[in-house]
Amino acid sequence: MNFDSSQRTVEIDAFLARAGWGDAARYPMGEDASTRRYIRLVRPDAAQALLMDAPRIEADPCPPDADDATRNAMGWNALTRLAASRVDAFVLLAEFLTGYGFRPPRIFAHDTASGFALIEDFGDGRELARQIERGLVDETQAYVAAADVLSKLHDLPVPERLESQGEVWPILDFDRLALATNADLYADWLPQFSGGSALEGKARTRWEAERDALIEQAMTFPRTFTMRDFHAENLLWLPDGQIGLLDFQDAVRGWDAWDMAMLTQDARREVSPAAAEAAIRQYLDNMGKSRAEFDERLAVIGTLNALRIAGIFARLVIRDGKPRYRDFQPRQLAILARNLSHPALAGMKAFVQDTTPFVFEATT
Repeated sequence: MNFDSSQRTVEIDAFLARAGWGDAARYPMGEDASTRRYIRLVRPDAAQALLMDAPRIEADPCPPDADDATRNAMGWNALTRLAASRVDAFVLLAEFLTGYGFRPPRIFAHDTASGFALIEDFGDGRELARQIERGLVDETQAYVAAADVLSKLHDLPVPERLESQGEVWPILDFDRLALATNADLYADWLPQFSGGSALEGKARTRWEAERDALIEQAMTFPRTFTMRDFHAENLLWLPDGQIGLLDFQDAVRGWDAWDMAMLTQDARREVSPAAAEAAIRQYLDNMGKSRAEFDERLAVIGTLNALRIAGIFARLVIRDGKPRYRDFQPRQLAILARNLSHPALAGMKAFVQDTTPFVFEATT
């Protein structure tokens, strides 16, 4: 994406002028993992905001009733139920969450067609991960607070769609196709991480059988509003004691264990067993859910998620030439191995032992 084209600059100038921020100084903050970038704005009166620059290159949202062939033709985002960088998804989810008392960034102005949003600037270094690293907040305290928020999020109704000022965004099911497409990143890429090749033939057939068995288990679990990317890099420790929320535009009708796996099984940082356990206990106490049943859901859903992430990291190293993700992989493989130790995962564990035995040799 050419963010620096003269045409894009003209579009930014026009949007900021309409929003009353045309005189603000601009401080680029770089791109994120998607096709977005952020620019910090500071007006002469010292007011600050962020410009989200997200050119609309994504297809229309996946229709809720689209069949597999249609979604395959639409591409990755439809297959996996991702909103990607759609401004309307971000804005409508932010309004929905704000309406229930949560703290996403405030939206001051937006232009969905052009791909711009003017949003609240929470400041630098407020991510839970950074606050913990700097000793500004106790890790267990932070994770308990995050779990408390998560329990409230999971108590929300799951709307079929969000509507505001003529814009509509669907809240889709995290379904079999989305789970299978994500999990297949393991079969396509992780064997290559140790010099092998993508799974084919009998190994692929066996993979699909084990994968589908896990997915069938997942489909029996109760559904809930699911943030999908709920982890310490996307949660902010705000001065008023609230937890700020980021990267919520991909929310779906999914599972409680997906969000808890993202929170407590984090490839980006080592979550201490004490903090993870305290977070789970806080969540279950709030929700009144059975520990044994939740542990099974966490193992099954956590495994599907861990297979996905291990495959992503392998692809980033092998295909995309990003060696820094090799450093994350040992922790991610250890997470996968821990999930596979649950009795409900016996079949997948045997398969992983046969095809990528190095998973069980990883250390964090």
